[in-house]
Amino acid sequence: MKTYKFYFLIFAFTLPLLQGCETLTNVANTIGNSAVTQPLTEGQIANGLKEALNVGISNGVKTLVKKDGYFGNSLLKILLPKPVKEAEKVITKYVPSGQNLMDNLVLKMNRAAEDAANEATPIFKDAITGMTITDAKGILFGADSAATTYLRNKTESKLTAAYSPKINNSLSKVGATQAWKALANPYNKFANSTVGKLINGVKPINANLGNYVTQKALSGLFYKVRQEENKIRKNVSARVTNLLQRVFGELDKKR
Repeated sequence: MKTYKFYFLIFAFTLPLLQGCETLTNVANTIGNSAVTQPLTEGQIANGLKEALNVGISNGVKTLVKKDGYFGNSLLKILLPKPVKEAEKVITKYVPSGQNLMDNLVLKMNRAAEDAANEATPIFKDAITGMTITDAKGILFGADSAATTYLRNKTESKLTAAYSPKINNSLSKVGATQAWKALANPYNKFANSTVGKLINGVKPINANLGNYVTQKALSGLFYKVRQEENKIRKNVSARVTNLLQRVFGELDKKR
């Protein structure tokens, strides 16, 4: 208490000397240890959004690369390609161990997506680095998924091109390519047989497994990034740095 009185006396003594000066404003604003918070600059807004995206991508990818990151998530799990799904009843009836072959294919496709998920990070980071201040402001005050939409627009074609060979490698690495052949070859043999041709709706399956898994894996990736973006926008505890707290605190004020 004595300390506050001492500072007040100093301020009262020097006040006449400071009137009309810029220093007066600074002193008055800092009395009581409450510093003035300067308005956010456009650069800080851009940096805050980039930081948010980096955090979101890191957290999103981290969950997907784990075992069952795709397979154990009912919303992201990659299911059988449409041609296989349509032939499911025939496969279980006419292909030996057909159900087991389909179950194994689903598991291996998801393992391939989990194996390849890390490939997205550098491509996302390139898009974030190239973000302009105008982009950042529009995204920050845009829809709840504005940042994810921006990333999708900027990166999807590059991600598809980069992901496709990695997915194909991963499909082979985890045994999905082999699982596909183990299922498709006997089914197609049956579909092309005399008996198969007599059954209505039975036709060979020629799905491009690499393209299918690539698109499904990327859809799951963007879904996770959108979830992380929403957390940062709406959950204060998800704003793990001071800059995130300041930038998204401004967003809270406008709601």
